[in-house]
Amino acid sequence: MQAVLYVAHGSRVKAGVEEAISFVESVKPHIAVEIQEICFLELAQPSILEGVAACVSKGATNIAVIPILLLTANHAKQDIPLEIDQAKELYPNVAFTFGKPFGLHEKLISSLHDRVEQKSSMLNKEMDVLLIGRGSSDPAVQTDFQEIADALKQQYQFANVDICFLYGNGPSFDKTLNQLSEHQRNPVYIVPYLLFTGLLKNGIKQKIALQGFSEKEAVLCDCLGYDPNVRDVLRERVEETLYSNTGSVSNG
Repeated sequence: MQAVLYVAHGSRVKAGVEEAISFVESVKPHIAVEIQEICFLELAQPSILEGVAACVSKGATNIAVIPILLLTANHAKQDIPLEIDQAKELYPNVAFTFGKPFGLHEKLISSLHDRVEQKSSMLNKEMDVLLIGRGSSDPAVQTDFQEIADALKQQYQFANVDICFLYGNGPSFDKTLNQLSEHQRNPVYIVPYLLFTGLLKNGIKQKIALQGFSEKEAVLCDCLGYDPNVRDVLRERVEETLYSNTGSVSNG
């Protein structure tokens, strides 16, 4: 019997966990699979192994593991596969497939544009946009995030779209803010490329204020969030994994 196991990142903030659960519950009715469970990579329960156990207890013999992650980094390349390897040892008669993170997707680009549009009535060509990623030690994240920024600029004709990160490799948010305070001329619209900001958005807001930007000079937009476009992308990733053999993680 087929099962879908959604793997969310997890958060120390209760609201973040609740948002992830609510998001998955909104997707479940659109997936024609009886067994669907959610688990968390870290900072929340159930764990991935507990999620697998829940699927198996309901009769699952095939489990599609779906990461609710925006970009392909170490979580998708290493952490989740390691958990799946442990699950394969515990359940040698269960077959696993592994889905892709969201990655570059036209609907997510549209949502980013929506976040900016919600805060401005200016022409796009008069605005600069700054996308903030959580960050990673994986250099591929910077490459993929830059592709997203380039696609946003090209599709919606913004004056400029830059990227920065709260942690890890690549241009840091702190350094980017310093540079903006010295050279910025156009209003800059700052979009956290995060599903849930939790305490992060407050920290971002405080750092903007410390640099002396007015609310018109640096406009903090809502984060990407769990909007309908994000839900559609997750549905696509589930369907790709269920109906394709490319994500197979066999027990051979």
